[in-house]
Amino acid sequence: MTNESHLFSNKNVEYYFDGSFSELLKKYDREKVIVITDDNLFQLHNPLFAGLKIIKVRAGEQHKNQQSVDAVIAQLLELEADKNSVIFGVGGGVVTDMAGFAASIFKRGTRLVQVPTSILGMVDAAVGGKNGVDIGLYKNMVGTIYQPEAILFDYDFLKTLPQEEWVNGFAEIIKHACIKDAQMFDFLAEHQLQDFINDKELTAALIQKNVGIKTRVVLKDEFETGDRKLLNFGHTLGHAIENIHQLPHGLAISIGMVAACVLSEKLISFSASNKQKVINVLRQYSLPVGIDFNKEEIWKLLLMDKKRDKNAMNFILLKKIGEAVVQRIPLDQLKQLIDQLF
Repeated sequence: MTNESHLFSNKNVEYYFDGSFSELLKKYDREKVIVITDDNLFQLHNPLFAGLKIIKVRAGEQHKNQQSVDAVIAQLLELEADKNSVIFGVGGGVVTDMAGFAASIFKRGTRLVQVPTSILGMVDAAVGGKNGVDIGLYKNMVGTIYQPEAILFDYDFLKTLPQEEWVNGFAEIIKHACIKDAQMFDFLAEHQLQDFINDKELTAALIQKNVGIKTRVVLKDEFETGDRKLLNFGHTLGHAIENIHQLPHGLAISIGMVAACVLSEKLISFSASNKQKVINVLRQYSLPVGIDFNKEEIWKLLLMDKKRDKNAMNFILLKKIGEAVVQRIPLDQLKQLIDQLF
């Protein structure tokens, strides 16, 4: 197990790479540990949780809501949790989002350790301190920024990860390459998904690289006033597609990235050849690049997006592969552009 320390605005966060859940537990008083996980993870890894206090949530984005967090908090009270308790969020992005949100508001802040178990969780959801819940179709509309005291990257959890969840997670890896790392983009273009599924060391190095990219962005702009907005590449339209069409997060973000590339070509001269390169890499990792979506329903959701600024939307576009910018697009122009998509 190797570790790194990163000092955020009000907390030092330890990253433990290639560690094990059992090893990390030795650093804590087991009586103080409360694990929040979902039904699926509990069934798959039941022996790991022996003797620990467990709060189970239902798996799936549809359960990432305020009612689920209220139920978690009720169980924390039943378990007589206090500010010295340590909440372990063990699961994919839905679990780490809810565990982080519950920890941030329970007794005005409880100790938190994140243990992401999916590619998506490891490279994105559990890193950076963002957490929250959906309100109906509106994605992550309520939440906080609350850093854990530690994040564990235990690659053994990936042994039970279904292939579709590898695909789902690689959308965020490709996103990082598009906005910050042209070299990594070329590296991904030279490989196939199966290369990473078959090679733990290759995957470990890629995860650590992506965690580094996201961490550097967040350290510069923890509360999303500048550079952190770039991490929303593909997410503005992607979140709306995710909720309207009930797609997994990564698949919807993939479609959102293609849409953002189309807008980049039209608005800031992103080259057609680079747009095609992005599309090709997404296809290479079995990600969708288009959808016949309900434009009116999508537009209604976009108008409630957190990135809306009065009569315009802050959209993340690409100048070139590896370099993204925030582009303010007037709503009337954006509506016309979206109507022409796919």
